Amino acid sequence: MLRSVLAALLAVAAPAAARERADLLIRNATVIDVAGGRLIRGQGIAVVGDTVRAVGPDRSVNARFSATREVDGTGKFVMPGLWDMHVHFGGGPELIGENKALLPLYVAYGVTTVRDCAADLSSSVFEWRGQVANGSLLGPRIFTSGPKLEGYKPIWKGTLEVGTPAEVEAALDKLQAMKVDFVKITDNTLKPGTFLYALGAAKRRGLKTSAHTPYALTIDQAVDAGLGSIEHIDYLIKAGSPKEKMIGESYAAGKLSYGAATDAFVDSFDPAYARREYRKLAAKGVFVTPTLNMGRILANLDRQDHSRDAGLAYIGPGLRKTYQWRVERAAKATPEQVAARHKEYALSARVLPMLVAAGIPILAGTDAGYLNSFNYPGEGLHEELERYVEAGLTPRQALISATITGPRFLGYSARYGAVAAGKAADLLILDANPLRAISATRALNAVVVQGRLLDRSQLDRVLAEAKARAN
Repeated sequence: MLRSVLAALLAVAAPAAARERADLLIRNATVIDVAGGRLIRGQGIAVVGDTVRAVGPDRSVNARFSATREVDGTGKFVMPGLWDMHVHFGGGPELIGENKALLPLYVAYGVTTVRDCAADLSSSVFEWRGQVANGSLLGPRIFTSGPKLEGYKPIWKGTLEVGTPAEVEAALDKLQAMKVDFVKITDNTLKPGTFLYALGAAKRRGLKTSAHTPYALTIDQAVDAGLGSIEHIDYLIKAGSPKEKMIGESYAAGKLSYGAATDAFVDSFDPAYARREYRKLAAKGVFVTPTLNMGRILANLDRQDHSRDAGLAYIGPGLRKTYQWRVERAAKATPEQVAARHKEYALSARVLPMLVAAGIPILAGTDAGYLNSFNYPGEGLHEELERYVEAGLTPRQALISATITGPRFLGYSARYGAVAAGKAADLLILDANPLRAISATRALNAVVVQGRLLDRSQLDRVLAEAKARAN
């Protein structure tokens, strides 16, 4: 009798003893398959360290794992963390602390990865990249370009000035020694020929590139030379003009100002021509970061008073002061220039769905950071996605731009972009379904970043600390 009782006890205990240990178990949640645009209900998600170990029917995952911490996901939606593919950390050494304070803010808004597109704090950004990676600093994973390539005597600080092929090669040597994740190139003073050489040289080294493209060159020329991602959608307005080459030549010859050339691209935009050009660009594999919300903010500075924005409370006084540069520039605009800004933004919103229809991958990015007035780190990405849906994209298409195309561009699709075994444990637990309404990305119940769970009370504490630091 005693022997049979012991055998029965052992039979019950054996499965429990055989269960694997997880650090986090999310029970009975609805997983969002962003790529497929579908909901998978009743799922268990086991996290070990910074990796999702298993995803499947809740009962089977629970039978396989015991966990240090369990979360009831009933009625909740789990999706990959958001990627902001265009941010900046800058403003000079005196603003290092204020920039660093933005990192937890990104996480509090569900942004678990950012792509730093160059400014003047590269050494600090490299330091933060390592600290976030090793878990000693709360923040999103950082991919960075380091200092960008520019021509001689540019207006932007923190650049590598180049003007010859030898200088380009030397600059790329420096960037590779820094272990940059991609190369950023802008056209403030960089000569068109040097710009094309830099793209080709980076491509030969296997480096991805991101750029503002010179008006003197066509977008086709830049992409053919090796450009990987076009930053800002206004360059796609340029590509949609049959007069792109002619207007660019007039600008290069000094016959048109930058503003006049921009207006000429907008006025000569041809939708039928643009669709053909966008299909060609898609076939060449280029990505586009629209930064559409930044365009909306700048276009409407004459209409909107941002002095009572809730987001301002999280921005330090030094960074807030940098906002004045754009505000003051906008205030000097003539009525004709203001009207042109509105017209350009309206066209940008029309162009976005045309790019998607052509098959060009969209990288959700905000341009948030110093100088870029009222575009708030973290919150700005939710606004960017809302602009996409307003422009005609589906919520699923907007989510793809913020979860799938970023990893694809940087070569990390095997690690990011889905809630699946082997993927990074960067997850959002939402109270509502973002496939139905994109605003649901704001309904954050919890964030998992590198396997660390921050519930709503912890997220609120991060926000409160950010506000206290800023003020």
